[in-house]
Amino acid sequence: MKISISHKHKANALQRLRFAAAVAALCIPIALRAQTPQTLRLSLAEAQQYAIEHNYTMQNASLDSITADLNRWKAWASMLPQVRFGFDYQNMCGYTMNMGGFSIPMDPNGTLSVNASVAVTGAQIVNVMMQNIATQMTDITRHQTEQSTRANVKNIYVSILVMEQTVGLLDSSLANLERLSATSQASVNVGAAEQVDADKLRVQVATMRNSIASTRRSLQMLRNSMLLQLGADVNAQLELTTPVDDILNVQEAAKLVLQPFNIEQNYNYQLLEQNEKLSEKQVLMAWMEYMPTLSAYYQYSEKKYFGDEGMNMTPPNMVGASISIPLFQSGSRIASVRSAKIAHQETLNNKRQAEDGLRVQFNQLCYDLTTALESYQIQRENIDVTKRVFDNLTEKYKFGRASSLEVTNASTDIISAQSNYIQAVMSVIAAQIELEKLLNNDNQ
Repeated sequence: MKISISHKHKANALQRLRFAAAVAALCIPIALRAQTPQTLRLSLAEAQQYAIEHNYTMQNASLDSITADLNRWKAWASMLPQVRFGFDYQNMCGYTMNMGGFSIPMDPNGTLSVNASVAVTGAQIVNVMMQNIATQMTDITRHQTEQSTRANVKNIYVSILVMEQTVGLLDSSLANLERLSATSQASVNVGAAEQVDADKLRVQVATMRNSIASTRRSLQMLRNSMLLQLGADVNAQLELTTPVDDILNVQEAAKLVLQPFNIEQNYNYQLLEQNEKLSEKQVLMAWMEYMPTLSAYYQYSEKKYFGDEGMNMTPPNMVGASISIPLFQSGSRIASVRSAKIAHQETLNNKRQAEDGLRVQFNQLCYDLTTALESYQIQRENIDVTKRVFDNLTEKYKFGRASSLEVTNASTDIISAQSNYIQAVMSVIAAQIELEKLLNNDNQ
């Protein structure tokens, strides 16, 4: 009997062990998938669309649009009938009212009432108009936020691609410089070269390694900035699929300078126009203080006694209307009107000044883009030339036809050319983005 019990316990333990192994086999892949970072393989258009859908600033802009629609509905609802339902119960606890020679029992009673009322003022009507304008301004702001989000994604996207190109260029140059440094040190060891030449190359190798490390850190910071801009998981991995040359289309960028400036397509100008309309309604709102207030109501009530029928003096139906006309307020209304007119004139002045500023900005951005394109062409050629000069000098140095100083200077020129090239590319992108935002081609 004892032996059978022991075997039974062993069988149960074995069964529990198998069950735990099965659970672990199911959980381990899930845990590994949870720990594996997400990989986002995105073209420029896909990255911009991803940011539109997930960026927190864009989400807030969409929520602001919803809030503006709700405020507009609240303005409309203030002029619609307001209906209230009520029930009132009273119990005098057996009290009897004595009136001379007779008494009236105060039985418990309940009153059911329904009230409907409506009041309309000129200020309410103007408020609806102002809420419509506010909704349009919120919608324009949302489009403006979307435009800025796309521009920011494009700017960071290109920066990452250029940095990756730079790292590849510097890695290639570093490999050549390391081989040259090793060859130089070997020549020193056999007495065919001086130690100072080998030391110069060794220092230059360290300098280029430091430049590569700094560029890689900058590249990682850009990737982190892109993830934040996208609204993606901060641990996600990025793979950018659009080549930089497809984005940096020099011919298309040059065409922007030739386009006419339609100021009405600009979002800032559209906001100025809506702000002008809003100031006009502010003047109208001030005049509405002279307008009467109209109101009407309907009331239905039914009183029920819980006992003997008492005296009911409450009419079941009641309607009423009223009009209130303001007469004298010690000149405060005319002061409000004049103040609103002054504010409206200031708005007009600000709008005209902003119009001139936008046109000047257009001319300046055209100049900036033209200059940036010219500089880009020069720096693109310069980085190719410095790379070929460095490769040529390294080959000459191997055969003793170039000095270590020339090689050092050539490697320094590559780092400088790389920095100038990055700056030129980003200047083109920045000028192009700002001009595209000003022209707002997507809104045409």
